[in-house]
Amino acid sequence: MKKYILFACLFAFMTSGASAQNWEPLFNGKNLKGWKKLNGNAEYKIEDGTIIGISKMNTPNTFLATKKTYKDFILEFEFKIDDGLNSGVQLRSESKKSYQNGRVHGYQFEIDPSSRAWCGGIYDEARRNWLYPLTLNVPAKKAFKNNQWNKARIEAIGNSIRTWVNNIPCANIWDDMTPEGFIALQVHAIGNKKDEGKTVCWRNIRICTEDVEKYSTPAEKAAPEVNLIVNTISPQEAKNGWKLLWDGKTTNGWRGAKLSGFPEKGWKIENGVLKVLKSDGAESANGGDIVTTRTYKNFILKVDFKITEGANSGIKYFVDPELNKGNGSAIGCEYQVLDDDKHPDAKLGVKGNRKAGSLYDLIPAPEKKPYNKKEFNTATIIVKGNHVEHWMNGEKIIEYERNNQMWNALVAYSKYRNWPNFGNASEGYILLQDHGDEVWFKNIKIKELP
Repeated sequence: MKKYILFACLFAFMTSGASAQNWEPLFNGKNLKGWKKLNGNAEYKIEDGTIIGISKMNTPNTFLATKKTYKDFILEFEFKIDDGLNSGVQLRSESKKSYQNGRVHGYQFEIDPSSRAWCGGIYDEARRNWLYPLTLNVPAKKAFKNNQWNKARIEAIGNSIRTWVNNIPCANIWDDMTPEGFIALQVHAIGNKKDEGKTVCWRNIRICTEDVEKYSTPAEKAAPEVNLIVNTISPQEAKNGWKLLWDGKTTNGWRGAKLSGFPEKGWKIENGVLKVLKSDGAESANGGDIVTTRTYKNFILKVDFKITEGANSGIKYFVDPELNKGNGSAIGCEYQVLDDDKHPDAKLGVKGNRKAGSLYDLIPAPEKKPYNKKEFNTATIIVKGNHVEHWMNGEKIIEYERNNQMWNALVAYSKYRNWPNFGNASEGYILLQDHGDEVWFKNIKIKELP
């Protein structure tokens, strides 16, 4: 009996060991076997089992890349960086002669010791720029510790890429642009002679490529997710209650604000983008505004928008199409979409309350806001009862309360003063505005709240 118990225990130990997570060192602690230098001329050296990257003037970003490529993996390493530098670790990255003559490009785990504190964010090197700045996850800005060793963890599994610094969740994206590529350590280019000779260091670099889903971190212990695949809902978004408000292909779920069906002109669906077409700049005089086919009460709405030069448009909510049967746009609260520099409306209103991101003609967005006129921007509108927030590219720019004396007084001094009980409805339609200028929309999604 004792022999049987001893054998059973030994078998259990052996089988549990066989199924334990299998880590492979990426760096042997002695030399750079399995690695190659790309693009720049900064130096990498080895001391005490550590790879040390040394900053150098007059050279572009330099990368020490694995010769092997990796698809699904869990990567862990420790890193330390001198103040004044910037660095990163590339993953699923590439260097092809056909792309900017071999320039390294792809996902990057950010190493950022500056006061901005975006360490652990995800950057798209030489391609799309920031995918997950830590404005999207402010608590993670405290994860990195200056002038000491920090521990990083990256889980790249399928379309999911998630990061941690010192066990604090930092970034989380859902993306399918590059499913496989090399891993690389970056020494960033410098522009100041005083930063020459500063170092960024890595040690204990290891990777797991077997049974990675089994060892992945539960979703509740990861950072909030950002879905970068256009006009889709990720599995995590679906689990959290998100739904597409526009499917990226048809006009389903939308109609003209003053029509029973979708406008026959003035709007176009092209390559996953919903475009309001250029006409004469008049308000709702071509195809006209479009609204959802049902109303919404409490929700989080996200819309990616991109303007053309001098354009004007808007995203409206609490819309009642019955209020205005005449010329002009349907009536509702409006998240302004505008070229602040080129459209004359930016100089009208009060204290800039007609500029991009503003609650149109009521509450101005701050002058300093994360707005890039040449790119797609993400507008987020959050409605919880009488509390409303406007966000732009992950930063809250406006919040207000309605259905109170202060709100009614604000409305009384605006262009909406003649519309009874403006902005106080418990629910309404969501609207995309035709203001006679070409504006693009995509990734229109909503999460209804209790």
